[in-house]
Amino acid sequence: MGILLNLETSSTNCSVCVAKNGEILTIKELNSANYSHAEKLHIFIEEVMQEASLKMEDLEAVAVSKGPGSYTGLRIGVSAAKGLCYALGIPLISVSTLKSMASQVKIKNDEVLIPVLDARRMEVYSSVFDAELNEVRETKAEIIDEHSFQEYINTKHIHFLGSGAEKIKELFPLETISYHCEVVPSAKEMASISSDKFNDSDFEDVAYFEPYYLKDFVLQTKKVKS
Repeated sequence: MGILLNLETSSTNCSVCVAKNGEILTIKELNSANYSHAEKLHIFIEEVMQEASLKMEDLEAVAVSKGPGSYTGLRIGVSAAKGLCYALGIPLISVSTLKSMASQVKIKNDEVLIPVLDARRMEVYSSVFDAELNEVRETKAEIIDEHSFQEYINTKHIHFLGSGAEKIKELFPLETISYHCEVVPSAKEMASISSDKFNDSDFEDVAYFEPYYLKDFVLQTKKVKS
């Protein structure tokens, strides 16, 4: 039947949904920076399963947003997904965070979608998709400036979406650019993507799968005065 649990923890939005054949049965999410995903994720999992009148044994796969995004958030989501897959003996599916974000906005064939996630200072994680959600430029961690995205700015109508769009808006206040700063990664958009992957048996190795961190995690420590 394709009953899948979808977990999204790559940003401030803790989002969980259970779907059947790509159709969402129930969803629970909270977008806030005032909590840890570790506090909410398992509670949301229990709640969506109860609201859908399902047992954990009814699940046929678990899908997790693979990144890029918050190092800690991704680690929490992937750890939870792996634990469920091990315990239930079911497959693990990964979904590109930026692709699921891009699917939130519908565009014309001559336009492009550029989901951008804030990655501190003037750096963002970004990728470029066409109207059919084909990735036309690979995912990058990049520092944005007045030269960024010029090959698209000069030729196409662009839709920037996500938490990094505010930074870009300051650089390019152009009429040929649409900004969707309110877009956050959500399990809602994961449902159809993970269903397609389930039908294609596009699964990850539960033992070796790692989130797509994109760049090395740097632990911020306070300097000790000598």
